Amino acid sequence: MRILVLGDRGMLGSDLCRLLAASHEVTGADIDDFDLTSFSDCRSIVAERDPEAVINAAAYTNVDACETDRDRCFQVNAEGVGHLARICRERGALLVHFSTDYVFDGTKGTPYEEDDPCRPVSAYGSSKHLGECRLLEEGPEFLLVRTAWLYGLNGKNFVETILAKAKREKVLRVVDDQVGSPTCTTDLAAAVKILVEGGRRGIFHVTNRGTCSWYRFAEKILALSGMKDVDLSPMTSEELGRPAHRPAWSVLSTRKFTGATGKTLRFWQVALEDYLRSRREPAGD
Repeated sequence: MRILVLGDRGMLGSDLCRLLAASHEVTGADIDDFDLTSFSDCRSIVAERDPEAVINAAAYTNVDACETDRDRCFQVNAEGVGHLARICRERGALLVHFSTDYVFDGTKGTPYEEDDPCRPVSAYGSSKHLGECRLLEEGPEFLLVRTAWLYGLNGKNFVETILAKAKREKVLRVVDDQVGSPTCTTDLAAAVKILVEGGRRGIFHVTNRGTCSWYRFAEKILALSGMKDVDLSPMTSEELGRPAHRPAWSVLSTRKFTGATGKTLRFWQVALEDYLRSRREPAGD
């Protein structure tokens, strides 16, 4: 299959390219190659590569910055998706797009299913929800994957932030009243490969198994990294006072993915341990 990965130099995009290239004809493009907010740019890059499938791993993901940079946030996360959806529909290409647990308000109390109503509580969540709506309005052949709490080797993420702070500071406080499922981009990319090659279409929730708070996530990161001299303590979201509101409990149900593929992703603790090991190993080992 000819596949175009947009955002190919990011955390998820780079893993998708590496994994898919083993059995498909894969090309990539990133922000230096085209402007996702420009319909003509999107049409040109897709026409040039002539893919059978477009995987959109490009997004404005700075949740707090989205609160003040709303125009750019919505242009990238919503209108850009609409451009791609229209172009893919016109060309008869599959569009694979990624969304987030932040399209939900976090009040349900049980894992969110794919057909649960979206009630975002931030500009970022609202922009991603509108992107989903633009995709559905245009009606191309699509695969929409909602995921959560991503980390990977090629981008800023919570794991790297905690490790960097732990080297500079020996006292850390981390939010303990937001719960989700940390997800490694290598595992997500593998799941997407299964869905695409299996001809799956529609909306799927895909995360690593298990749940934790950001505090428990940080605790595990430090423990697995042998940083025993760091004093880690919990705090509330109100104490932290970030610009964007986050859902308190945004766990996604992955039952549909398991039912369709017969697969489950690893527990988040196992994936994290593997990630930390891989970042310590020299390239080529």
